[in-house]
Amino acid sequence: MILDLFSWLLGSHLPQIMLNTSTRMILALLTSLLFSILLGPSFIRKLYSLKVGQTIRKEECPLLGKLHHKKQDTPTMGGILILASMLLSLFLWMDPTNIFTWILLFTTLFLGVVGGYDDYLKLRYKNTKGLSAKKKLFLQAVLSLVVVGVFFASDSYPSSISSPVVKESIGEKTTSIAMTSFLERIYLPFKEAPILEMGTILTLLWSFLVISGTSNAVNLTDGLDGLASGCLIMAASCFVLLAFVSNNIDLATYLHLPYISGSGEVGIYLAAMIGAILGFLWYNGHPAQVFMGDIGSLTLGGVLGVSSLMLKRELLLALVGGVFVVEALSVILQVLSYKYRNQRRIFLIAPLHHHFEYKGWPETKVVVRFWIVALILSLIGIISLKLQLL
Repeated sequence: MILDLFSWLLGSHLPQIMLNTSTRMILALLTSLLFSILLGPSFIRKLYSLKVGQTIRKEECPLLGKLHHKKQDTPTMGGILILASMLLSLFLWMDPTNIFTWILLFTTLFLGVVGGYDDYLKLRYKNTKGLSAKKKLFLQAVLSLVVVGVFFASDSYPSSISSPVVKESIGEKTTSIAMTSFLERIYLPFKEAPILEMGTILTLLWSFLVISGTSNAVNLTDGLDGLASGCLIMAASCFVLLAFVSNNIDLATYLHLPYISGSGEVGIYLAAMIGAILGFLWYNGHPAQVFMGDIGSLTLGGVLGVSSLMLKRELLLALVGGVFVVEALSVILQVLSYKYRNQRRIFLIAPLHHHFEYKGWPETKVVVRFWIVALILSLIGIISLKLQLL
């Protein structure tokens, strides 16, 4: 948005390179990175003064309490710094007339409030676990309805906010697709054509599944120093590349991907997210000086989920975010096994990263190995953009 001010002040003297998507991606990343690193120490001191320390529930899981007793009272809600860094980049470098910008802004603010309130309840009432699962799912359903509803409305009513134009190549021809029809499609990694076209109701349900699933999966993964941060960086990096390619009609046509005008704004915001998380990781690496809390993990996961919906690569997100998927599945399987198999457990403890801790792996070994898996999956995801089969 600062570019609008520069354009007004400088007119035609504004260098064209400043308007390029790739340039704004780099600037957004650097802005959020420097902001989070430079403000980190004072922000952490403020959290200490407010006594917003992490509570380790030793009575619920004595062994885990023993493993993590040193984390007691480490400041949480560090996600505020991440989100502030991302929003700063959004206001400085993103296009205010683009519908993607406003959806990402709304998603960040909405889930930031949900996650922040969840953290507040945990800190204010030590014997509670924050918002109930039903309330979280309801609020995530509201977000899904708004996101899909905005796109459906943008195809029906004139607006000063530009709606994306979607084009795809069929043989040697390029055809336009309505955004509503594009949202109703599901694409599989390594496959050019959509595998399914849904109706409105199924699109809403699918959007809810993607947003809530990603948001909660990242939240479950955020249990060790730097674990969720590193995995988020790798998954987001793949989608930055996808957004950049999808925004360039020549590259999209060459790679047999749908061309989505304006999708570069998604890449800019995800680049800002990468920079903000990198700066946060400076203080969140083992031993962590601060935790992101639910305000960070729920929001960052939701932003990634919404981004995958707008780029129509939800199943690609399941691939590159495979660590998040496995972490969530470990919890679901553990609960089902305990309930329906006479209180028998599959894992020593869930989520999965704690299972390996129980087996004697040091925390840093668990984190680094999960990062390696996340990196491999992200590379496979990037390869899938090139290897598009009919």
